Amino acid sequence: MNGKSFFTVFVSVLLSGLIAYATVKATTPEQASATTTSTAYNSAGQVVKTVNLSLSDYPDFTYAAEHAVDAVVYVKVTATQQYQVFDPFAEFFPFFGGGQGRQPQTKERVLEGSGSGVIIRSDGYIVTNNHVIANASDIEVTLNDNKTYKATLVGADPATDVALVKVDATDLPTIDFADSDRLRLGEWVLAIGSPLGEELRSTITAGIVSAKGRSMPSGGEFKIESFIQTDAAVNPGNSGGALVNKEGLLVGINTAIVSQTGSYTGYSFAVPSNIVRKIVSDLIDFGSVKRVMLGIRGGNVSDLRKDKDLKEKLEKLSLPAPEGVYVSEVTAGGTAQKAGVKVDDVIVGIDSVKISSMAELQAKVNSFHPGDKAVVKVIRDSRIVELPATFEAASETSETVSEDGTVMFYGATLKTVEKGVQVVSAGNGKMASAGAENGFIIQYVCDQKVKTAKDVLDIAKKAKRSIFIEGVTASGRPGYFGFGKDE
Repeated sequence: MNGKSFFTVFVSVLLSGLIAYATVKATTPEQASATTTSTAYNSAGQVVKTVNLSLSDYPDFTYAAEHAVDAVVYVKVTATQQYQVFDPFAEFFPFFGGGQGRQPQTKERVLEGSGSGVIIRSDGYIVTNNHVIANASDIEVTLNDNKTYKATLVGADPATDVALVKVDATDLPTIDFADSDRLRLGEWVLAIGSPLGEELRSTITAGIVSAKGRSMPSGGEFKIESFIQTDAAVNPGNSGGALVNKEGLLVGINTAIVSQTGSYTGYSFAVPSNIVRKIVSDLIDFGSVKRVMLGIRGGNVSDLRKDKDLKEKLEKLSLPAPEGVYVSEVTAGGTAQKAGVKVDDVIVGIDSVKISSMAELQAKVNSFHPGDKAVVKVIRDSRIVELPATFEAASETSETVSEDGTVMFYGATLKTVEKGVQVVSAGNGKMASAGAENGFIIQYVCDQKVKTAKDVLDIAKKAKRSIFIEGVTASGRPGYFGFGKDE
């Protein structure tokens, strides 16, 4: 075969192959591209939303689960509870010349509970819920590799139900914080913890973000509410565990469920990671939570529209949507007043974060420290006004009162007892640094007699520069210490 004939045959075969490929391609349904996106535009031609529809974006939780599970721990707590009993025969004693009738006897019983926790630093710092470790006399932490450690309480914040404990260990696996403000509705998340006890340690469930900035439907027991609501299955024992995104980053601490049965029925709530990060940072650095106050009173625009007078005011503002926080009162000398916020303003944002409700406003404000600066966006006279603000400390920066009557005071936990005010836990703040020890009974603060934990707070607030404490140590010896107030 000469060269010309060979070339003719080669071209014929090549053309036949190309025709066959084109035929198959034309008759085969085309699959979605790995980089397909869908973009929505408004009437002005501007991009509104862009969503990734690639096949590779279908949820694969293996990395997130394997990355995060080792940093979630099982927390076992032991608490001693006092209770009173009556002798059923004591009422007959006076008739026989003995006793003084029905006198109660004080007894103690040991209670055990459990929950979950998340290792946030390799040197042993673990975040959990305050209600998991409240009143605990002993805290034990078990890692996913079955290693067990005794833990000490660093500090707690009942207002947000966040607590921080520490174990004596190094090189522990950790979970990094994500920016919870960037969470999107419908985003996939994993809940990791120990539902229903030790036997189900390191259980992983999946769900989506159902809502943000959510308050408890029942009114809740916490003073600061702006929860992430998910439908990831959570049960008692998950409290204090991790809520992570697909990247295995911490977006929240699982805290509560809403259920008529006590078990999961589709609604679970987590404290956003931005709040958690700020709380634990304060507890580590200062031993107490440093809060700021915006200094306004008001309510959700969506709720206030039901009021006839307010509805007319809101309509005059020409709000783009019935969202935001209506300002009904501005505290004199507070952050808001100094920034220029006025009555009848509607707060719709702080920096780049949209504010739709009081819960969202509260959550964002709670992420700032005294001295931090931000831009408060309000709608006034039908236009958006941006007001630079510098946040000032709340009046109770270093004191927090919990529902059970215990008080967080400069890193220590105080409780009213018969002989005075007991230091239940010295913590890791100014009280501990000054010499406070567990079991110390406070009898005087700044030379004034105290009978309750609230007395300690009230006297300390009035102190100008320093706080001086006198009392009795756990061994019964006189003791005293002092420290300077925060500037």
